[in-house]
Amino acid sequence: MRFLVYLSDYIIPFLFFYIVGMGIFSKQQVFDDFISGAKEGFKVVLDIMPTLIGLMVAIGIMRASGLLQIISGLLSPLTDKLHFPSEAVPLVIIKMFSSSAATSLLLDIFKEYGPDSFLGRLCSIILSSTETIFYTLAVYFMAAGVKKIRYTLIGCLLTTLTGVIVSTIVTRLVFG
Repeated sequence: MRFLVYLSDYIIPFLFFYIVGMGIFSKQQVFDDFISGAKEGFKVVLDIMPTLIGLMVAIGIMRASGLLQIISGLLSPLTDKLHFPSEAVPLVIIKMFSSSAATSLLLDIFKEYGPDSFLGRLCSIILSSTETIFYTLAVYFMAAGVKKIRYTLIGCLLTTLTGVIVSTIVTRLVFG
C-alpha cells in the first residue's frame, strides 16, 4: 500500500519531466508548443463558456423554483412502487446536468438524513456511478463540432438508468 502512495506522489512530476524530456530529445520547441496549446485551450474555453453559463443558470432556476420537489412529488407513486426513495429523484435529475450542483444536493441530503443513512449512502453511490450527461455532451461535442448526438444521448440515458438501478440494488443488499 505504501508503494501506491509513493507512486501517486511522483507520477505527475514524472510524466511532466518525461513529456518535456521527450520533446527536447526529439528537438521540438517545447515551450512554443505549450504556448500554442494553451492558446487553443483558451479558445475552447471561450467557445463553451455560454453553454456552461446557460447550464448553471438553468440548474439554479430549477433548484430555487421548487421544480425539483414538484417533480419528486409527482413521481413518488412510481418511485414507491419501485422501492426507490423519491428524495433521491432531484439528485438523479441534477446529476445529469452538473456534478457540482448534485454534490450540493448530496450535502443537503447528508444534513437532513445523515451520511450513514440509507438515503445518504444510496445517493453517494448514485453520484459515483452516473455521469453528467448534458454537460459532457454540450462541452465535448460542441468543442469537437459534433452535431448529431441522438444515439449517444439515448445510450447515456440508458447507462444512467442502469447506474441508478444497480446503485439501488447494491445499497439495498449491502446496507439493507
